[in-house]
Amino acid sequence: MNWFISCMTKNYANFSGRARRKEYWLFNLFVIIFFFVLMFLSSLSQAMASLMLLVGVVAVLAFFIPSLAVTVRRLHDTDKSGWWYLISFIPFGSIVLLVFMCINSTPGSNEYGDNPKGL
Repeated sequence: MNWFISCMTKNYANFSGRARRKEYWLFNLFVIIFFFVLMFLSSLSQAMASLMLLVGVVAVLAFFIPSLAVTVRRLHDTDKSGWWYLISFIPFGSIVLLVFMCINSTPGSNEYGDNPKGL
């Protein structure tokens, strides 16, 4: 939960620096669990579905910037520019981005900062 809170508060729109795999994947795991809970609650009743739709729209807007920021910081951790995120908009580019999100950090410092594993 600390990784999610860190992304939503201190690093809400921080596109500089580096993010570990753990920070990236735990943030995304929490977001996925949150939306699964919303889907479950909206399936309980029709009246609740409209409320959950509103909550879902607000959540998408709230999670968009931190999700983009943690992805860019994760790319920085693998010594790639944040512009590599745009590869996800071409066919099969998401697979390449997934591989970048899974590979290990570059050891030591790079042009984006110190290795967060050493901190």
